[in-house]
Amino acid sequence: MSQNGELRSRILEQARILLLKEGYSAVSMRKIAKAVGCTPTSIYIYFDNKDALIHALIEEGMEKLHGALVAAVQEHVDPRQRFAGICLAFLQFGIQNPAYYEIMFLLHPEKMKRYPTDKYRRARRNLELFADTLREARTDCSFDPMLSATVLWSLLHGSISLLLAQRVDVGIPTAVFLDQVVAHASAMLFPTSS
Repeated sequence: MSQNGELRSRILEQARILLLKEGYSAVSMRKIAKAVGCTPTSIYIYFDNKDALIHALIEEGMEKLHGALVAAVQEHVDPRQRFAGICLAFLQFGIQNPAYYEIMFLLHPEKMKRYPTDKYRRARRNLELFADTLREARTDCSFDPMLSATVLWSLLHGSISLLLAQRVDVGIPTAVFLDQVVAHASAMLFPTSS
């Protein structure tokens, strides 16, 4: 990695740490520069403003998530196993990458600019992977794959949020909890016919 790429990575890493520690309002380019050991002007070489920096963090996380989801999709031939695999990959991403997950999905900055349309469209590929997986697994026409994918996403997101907030009973092993989330999602989306 070049020195420029290295500095950009250090800026992103320190911004991530400060955001989680202090929150959006308390983070400034000056604080990030101090933590990195560079001048605030150096940060502006890479990012126009604080929002652009945070958008870069969100985009970086979305790319990592996309890689994990694509790997899960490619791992299974059977559509239902692929569905379970992509659900588990999403859950594991959130558990294994809590800093990214919090910035991607839980950060509520009041004054941050909207996430740019082009970046949103690119991030939406993750949801579309779920819709495509559902479309392949369910051959009936009685459901809307994108709506079902969005409902599924909210179930998975809620599970991760509870785990990250340490609101799941400590007597329940995380692996068991994640398996049950996937099992319940599968049962909802692929009801057995009687």
